[in-house]
Amino acid sequence: MFTGIVTDVGEVLVVEERAQGLRRLTIGCSYDRGSIALGASIACAGACLTVVAVGAHDGRTAFAAEAAAETLAVTTVGRWKQGTRINLERALKMGEELGGHLVLGHVDGIAEVIAREDLPDMARIALRAPAPLARFIAAKGSVALDGISLTVNAVDADAFSVLVIPHTLAVTTLAATRLGDALNLEVDLMARYAARLMEAPDD
Repeated sequence: MFTGIVTDVGEVLVVEERAQGLRRLTIGCSYDRGSIALGASIACAGACLTVVAVGAHDGRTAFAAEAAAETLAVTTVGRWKQGTRINLERALKMGEELGGHLVLGHVDGIAEVIAREDLPDMARIALRAPAPLARFIAAKGSVALDGISLTVNAVDADAFSVLVIPHTLAVTTLAATRLGDALNLEVDLMARYAARLMEAPDD
């Protein structure tokens, strides 16, 4: 479980193809090496990946995670290459502050950036969601984009927009987002369950 509050921006250092469609990713970060346990979950651009190795790479902390075929198919992980910068978040611990919203790290699909407007104090980014996910996105609701908890500003059919404050632009990868970019999208868990309950037949 995560909150969508990014705690580091990592860099993909090595991409290795493994057997049975697995891809092993070595990611550099600024976390204390001793604080990363094997088997720990880290949200990498919003996708929850399991740490399979911890070490150092050119003097910096690095961890390795493996992405299976399903993850490669439904997220942007399959597009990562050496040098790709990704938002990172460690798993939420009981008792910690819930600063964003509840994020599972289970990416629902890929949203495409269709417009960006840089304002004096923030940026407005418009995106198009996959059609099956659009019904879960509502104005003033929450979404996670590349692992960042954001409030939906406006919705128009399968398009929606978010306003990004300067702090978020400074500490995440969103500052570099441009027209046509693909971002991992996780819809709000509560919206998904509410929709499911509405679909359930009456007893």
